[in-house]
Amino acid sequence: MPESGSEKPAAPESRTASEGPAAPEGPAVPEGPAAPVDPSGTGAAAALRRRLHPDPTVRRLAGITLVNTVGNGLSLSVAVLFFTRVLGLSAAQLGLGLTAAGLCGVIASVPAGRAADRWGARRVLVVLVSVQAVATAGYVLVHSYPAFVALACLVSAVDRGSAAVRNALYAEVLPADRRVAGRAHLRVVTNIGICLGTALGAIALQLDTRPVYLTAILADAVSFAAVAVLFHRLSVPPRPSTAVRSSTSVRSSAAGGPTAKTGVADPSDPAGKGVKQGRRRNPALRDGPFLAVTVLNAVLCLQFAVLEVGVPLWIVQETEAPRITVAGTLVVNTLLVITLQMRATRGTEERAGAARACGRAGLVLAASCLVISVAPGLPSVLAAAVVLGGVMLQSLGEVTAQAGGWSLSYDLAGERDHGAYQGVFNAGTAAALMAGPALVSTAVIGYGTAGWVVLGALLAAAGLGMRPVVRWAGRRDASLGAA
Repeated sequence: MPESGSEKPAAPESRTASEGPAAPEGPAVPEGPAAPVDPSGTGAAAALRRRLHPDPTVRRLAGITLVNTVGNGLSLSVAVLFFTRVLGLSAAQLGLGLTAAGLCGVIASVPAGRAADRWGARRVLVVLVSVQAVATAGYVLVHSYPAFVALACLVSAVDRGSAAVRNALYAEVLPADRRVAGRAHLRVVTNIGICLGTALGAIALQLDTRPVYLTAILADAVSFAAVAVLFHRLSVPPRPSTAVRSSTSVRSSAAGGPTAKTGVADPSDPAGKGVKQGRRRNPALRDGPFLAVTVLNAVLCLQFAVLEVGVPLWIVQETEAPRITVAGTLVVNTLLVITLQMRATRGTEERAGAARACGRAGLVLAASCLVISVAPGLPSVLAAAVVLGGVMLQSLGEVTAQAGGWSLSYDLAGERDHGAYQGVFNAGTAAALMAGPALVSTAVIGYGTAGWVVLGALLAAAGLGMRPVVRWAGRRDASLGAA
């Protein structure tokens, strides 16, 4: 599943995802020593303590993520029926409205990231999540289609904007060498939260009454309000001024310090153009290697449409596998993400390792497409086993691609303009999540085995393309450092 805030462009929420979700790290300024864990404890409480992250900041972020994603899982379960049965929308109206909302989400990511750089990620995030709480609650008052589209666009815009700002906030409160591992931990929590929320949603679906659906939507709105309060209370280290950061970077590079690791004093702002121009222009939009990584990562994110749209359609329309296999694929994916996401971050701390991880992910995702493509014509049990095997491969590729993408999105940005860079990176992901369902359902399912083969080749090419882009970034940084 994507990280929280990246999976549903217009429904009342905020996985992406993040991602997420999530998408989807240790504290930049510790808020206190980690609470000691008593290894001698027994029972459920002791087991829970052993599962908690040792870093206090990550634990707080995990708590916020859990509250957010339980609400997301609840709304994800009931959203379609709420829109169609309670609001009375047709399938065509819903599809058009969600498409428009998805486009608004893509557009909102970049300005939201820039706002985070200007006014602070936490402050902007609190505002966006608060607006999301009010807008989500507003769904219960909708009585016309234009009002639904307008509200859906607002919800999607603040959702995608908050996802970009949240990733920038992680960069502010967590040190560079632990961000990816921390995001992996948060992505595990995201999947757990969505599972819990989905279980609550299943109860609402079984009761199947208007008051229950309205309660579910309002509960999601309340979860956003709680998240806004929790983010407001999160400790964030003071941000150094632009001048201080610039001079510090130059001195560190000259001395062979931390910034010399990439060979450039300020990798997020080549040649100091942002300072010269009063930082009116977005440095991420002028960073060629970063934009290339953003596009390649967006292609890899088509994997989410494969799981959520392609595989269910393929099972029902083209194979003899039992329909319950659709639920089985989601269970397998969720369990594997929870189990493997933390391990998948190993070796992605450096650019080269992250690029290799993306390359491996592209090849594994391509293999999963080939495996799924051979299911038609097989006996029901064998077809189900083949599809589940393909989903297992996809899940492995998913966690690896996410880890590599996170690392590159932070590393190529450097330690400045986190909001600008995460806004652009998140816009690429949002575009893939918006276009993916239509692409997979028409270009892949519509062409059968050939469609799966082409999609697999595209995913492999995107993953393998990360290494030459990273080498391009290294040459660019080296030339700027020499200058």
